[in-house]
Amino acid sequence: KEGALDYLTKPIDNDRLRRVVAQAVERGRLARENRYLRAQLRHEHGLDAIVAVSDGMRAVLDLARRAAASRSTVLISGESGTGKELIARAIHLHSGRVGGPFVAVNCRAFAEGVLESELFGHIKGSFTGATRDRRGLFERASGGSLFLDEIGEVTLGFQAKLLRVLQEREVLPVGGERPRSFDARVIAATNRKLRDEVAGGRFREDLFFRLAVIPIRIPPLRERRADVLPLARAFLARMNAEHGRALVGWEPEVERWLLAHDWPGNVRELENTLERGVVLARGERIALADLILSERPPAASRRDAAHGTLQEYLDAATVERVREALREADGVRVEAARALGIERTTLYRIMRRFGIVGEP
Repeated sequence: KEGALDYLTKPIDNDRLRRVVAQAVERGRLARENRYLRAQLRHEHGLDAIVAVSDGMRAVLDLARRAAASRSTVLISGESGTGKELIARAIHLHSGRVGGPFVAVNCRAFAEGVLESELFGHIKGSFTGATRDRRGLFERASGGSLFLDEIGEVTLGFQAKLLRVLQEREVLPVGGERPRSFDARVIAATNRKLRDEVAGGRFREDLFFRLAVIPIRIPPLRERRADVLPLARAFLARMNAEHGRALVGWEPEVERWLLAHDWPGNVRELENTLERGVVLARGERIALADLILSERPPAASRRDAAHGTLQEYLDAATVERVREALREADGVRVEAARALGIERTTLYRIMRRFGIVGEP
């Protein structure tokens, strides 16, 4: 109870003493290593690592920091690409549960029956393919945090089951007769306006209030333009390291475009755009042509330019530029990568991603 690892009785057995001391030293080493790794995780993925210059995002981080100090359920809302899971993970890392697991599940990715088994677990033989007992994510997240992403997508029937789980702090596995307790902090997220869903009868009001003990809304990037350039600089530094580049920045017109663009895909779109610029830049600075790429839309996107997204446009332009480089290099990938100013491994990754075969 006072922290003793072991005890010895007289007369002392020297061999046993050596073993106990070795175990104590090893346990101390592991404890120090765990503290270091947790500190490293907080440094790389915690709240202090999140770029927040705008007042709106500073308020989000302040609320997240206060939420981390509690055990209450958190509901994070925001458009796709705003970083809801990033905030959820940071809350976990700054909480007293940092030593436990952070388990994330996208509720939209599963049909209702499968989601129930995934979250609550199942008993052997409860359905075809259930060849053994399986603990659900609520149980596996015990001691840590369970992140329920896209919570607004679950059916009303499943919402009733989830409400009971949150109220009773226990789950009933599919096919089971006895409930099992769990000790996991629940953090949920949605890109829907759940109050509107409640008003429309599509989401249970009691579940909404059970989840939204601490509500956190992440503003879209267009509402926090002060964060655009700091985020872009952070992405540039990271992409330089990942792709073996040494770009020093971007041309003035790129900065004007970054600030003027509305970023419908939010931070995720900005990140993808900067990666594209780093990969395809010909000089030491990213030019606007490296982001928008060509004076006229590439053949693959011209037909749908009026209706397609910027991401679709840039994907098509990337394919065209890489194919052009491969043709000019007579299919020699090392030469094509050199012409594009990227690492050969980066070229291979782009080719695999878009299904590009060697040219000509």
